[in-house]
Amino acid sequence: MKPRPFDYMCPETVDEALALLAEHGEDARILAGGQTLIAMLNLRVVEAPVLIDITRIRELDAIRELDGTVEVGATVTQNRLLQLPSLAEKLPLLHAVLPFVGHFQTRNKGTVCGSIAHADPASEIPLALALLGGQVTLRSQKGARILSASEFQQGMLLTARAPDELITAVRFPIVNVRVAFREVARRHGDFAIVAIAAAAENRENIRIGIAGMADRPAVRSFQVDGAASLQHAIERLAWELEGYDDIHASARMRRDLLRRLGPIVVEEARQQCAA
Repeated sequence: MKPRPFDYMCPETVDEALALLAEHGEDARILAGGQTLIAMLNLRVVEAPVLIDITRIRELDAIRELDGTVEVGATVTQNRLLQLPSLAEKLPLLHAVLPFVGHFQTRNKGTVCGSIAHADPASEIPLALALLGGQVTLRSQKGARILSASEFQQGMLLTARAPDELITAVRFPIVNVRVAFREVARRHGDFAIVAIAAAAENRENIRIGIAGMADRPAVRSFQVDGAASLQHAIERLAWELEGYDDIHASARMRRDLLRRLGPIVVEEARQQCAA
């Protein structure tokens, strides 16, 4: 199938893009990498009477350090962030997560902000943003605002972005933690059935993030006194989140994956901390 007819517009500045969004509102869709949007348009899952291509806006194609964060502009591709020389040092969780996002070819086009905007509950980049306590910056002709990851992603494929707003960047905090990441997918590069990330400040204080168990990434903090307390915390979390049934896995399978993989991922992060 092919998409329904649409008007294609290609602004060269943020102000031009914001003017188009103000004019067309809910009729407009933003195109950056297009790795998800084009497929959805072709299948007619979504319609876009107006397509606004932001790839020529040079000010959105930047990665910079800002106020203790790494700010990633809206047109920065996933592979470009992965190739950042300081990524493993500044954002070790992103360094671990990005190789699991799609495939090399799709990461050459897919953008970091595009993945956040799509808000798939099984997606790895929204999971990393949520676990690190990152932020999303939005602009419209009315002004700018910054939302936390938990404020921005409101459900499955649902965000707090208004129709006249443009995501200009996402910010990942630079934090001194040890991290670990694992996921289960049918094939490498597919959306995860369950993805688990852990961040350890020390061997006792742990944050864990889970994708694929609810309508958005789930993040919890807890203290680990030993193997028994860790297993108990993961068991309790698995039943709290419950999981869901779809064509890829049952809720029971998702709970079992979390119960089995969760302690492994947390322990991998804890082992990197000084005794």
